[in-house]
Amino acid sequence: MPSPDLVLLHPPTVYDFRRRTILYGPTSDLVPPSPIFEMYPIGFSSIAEYLEHAGYRVRIINLAVRMLQNKNFNVERAIERLNPLVFGIDLHWLPHAHGAIEIARIVKKYHPSTPIIMGGISASYYYQELLQYPEVDYVLRGDSTEEPLRQLMDCIVKGAEPEGVPNLLWRDSQGNVRENPFSHVPTELDTVMLHHYQRIPRDVIRYRDLASYIPFKGWLQYPITAALTCRGCTQNCVTCGGSAYAFRHICKRESPAFRPPGIVIDEIRDITRFSKGPVFILGDIRQPGEEYTYNLLKLLKREKIKNQVIMELFNPAPADLLQRMGESCPHFCLEFSPESHSPEVRRADGKHYSNEELERTLEYALSAGCGRLDVFFMIGLPQQTHSSVMETIEYCGSLMERFKGDRRLSLFISPLAPFLDPGSLGFEQPERHGYHIFCHTLEEHRRALLLPTWKHTLNYETEWMDRDQIAATTYEAGLRLNHLKAKYGLIPQGVSRAVEQRIEGAQELLHKIDDIVDHEGSDADFLALSLLKAAVDEASMSTVCEKRELELSVGYLKLRPLHLLWSWLKPH
Repeated sequence: MPSPDLVLLHPPTVYDFRRRTILYGPTSDLVPPSPIFEMYPIGFSSIAEYLEHAGYRVRIINLAVRMLQNKNFNVERAIERLNPLVFGIDLHWLPHAHGAIEIARIVKKYHPSTPIIMGGISASYYYQELLQYPEVDYVLRGDSTEEPLRQLMDCIVKGAEPEGVPNLLWRDSQGNVRENPFSHVPTELDTVMLHHYQRIPRDVIRYRDLASYIPFKGWLQYPITAALTCRGCTQNCVTCGGSAYAFRHICKRESPAFRPPGIVIDEIRDITRFSKGPVFILGDIRQPGEEYTYNLLKLLKREKIKNQVIMELFNPAPADLLQRMGESCPHFCLEFSPESHSPEVRRADGKHYSNEELERTLEYALSAGCGRLDVFFMIGLPQQTHSSVMETIEYCGSLMERFKGDRRLSLFISPLAPFLDPGSLGFEQPERHGYHIFCHTLEEHRRALLLPTWKHTLNYETEWMDRDQIAATTYEAGLRLNHLKAKYGLIPQGVSRAVEQRIEGAQELLHKIDDIVDHEGSDADFLALSLLKAAVDEASMSTVCEKRELELSVGYLKLRPLHLLWSWLKPH
């Protein structure tokens, strides 16, 4: 087996989640991965492709998936056996704050002289604090670190100090922390992510390690993939760490960089060669302007993609656009996140449109042949009260009534958890937006992740709801929406009963853990908590809805094994 130059490690949220008793709650109900957030960032495959073109061998190891799939998987032994020139660890999403540092410590335990590089959005935000951990040697800032990383790899190989590598924070040979200029913010994305999906099957065979490349635990059963349209965003949602404001302050990106439509289509074509699963086109395709939008849709129509295509809207859309989506991708799936039924609450979160515009968009989408229309609401927003959330559930019922229980319409609600994103307007200007922030530093967030329930982990509360109210409201809203879905036949009665039992069980567990936490933390309390672990782990999956509600039909044969083999054999 060839020895890689760079090993990219994806950590779990909490390193020792297999041992700790933590009620993660509904923090991941509406995304493919589990509460361990085992899905590694798409930047891993982009980095691997870019560096391989520069002559470096790169291996991805999804430690979080390996730990989830095999309770006996020994992380330390696996890391000890590796021998790359450099290790890279992502801290893209803040929920990995604990796991990322713990994995870095294990790497240094067995490879004390091997450099560790960290990167990602959260690493870029907390870049100065990260260098206070002795395990971390380098932090690369920004959303486009492929070229800076190549330059850093060149310096490491040559034994040269990386004084000219852009966006880099590093510790020199005297132990002094050095900060290089943040100057690499590419406005064009035509040299990265060209055929990174082709490379993954080849790497699986090269390293004889399928498990480490699986994006999330259930991916082989539901092989959903993503095609990225841009880096950055045009929107300024108050609660989002990927907003225009956040990208400007964290990544120095004044405006989004968009991938050419032809490259997006090439990527989708690459995906369809090995997978029959859904393809999610990430980012509202209207962001670059009308010419881009219709060019992409024209190319999609010409390609005749058989996989179901998922697209997303950031705000209401006209009938002609949705009609073109339907013509380009028959039975397309659409995702829309109004967050609240209340225009006032939406406006406070940075979304400015009426319910009439929202409802017309839903009507246009269903009329255009949309095969699935997912609508997402959220709990924990500015100006949102318990009563407002319950009115949102009533509004969901009115939508089900208006559309006569159309089973293509799927409605969801979840809490803003576990964290309000650092870098978001709400986090950076809490008083203006009605937030009270409990955790400010990276270390405070790391410690919060070890608390026994998702309610305790929340790094915020609002002027309108404290953490107890956010948790209680979440479970009540989940129950009410679950009943409505069963009433209108959107989910089977058996699924509804199972969700109800899980929610009621989670509520009971939350009260039990509260009682334990109220004590002084004796050995007896620790034992009482540990005895709840099996029930707690079960209650943290599909809490406020059945996770499979998000899945589209894929069919029996989900992957194309012969195409996977051909991708390895063909010249490259």
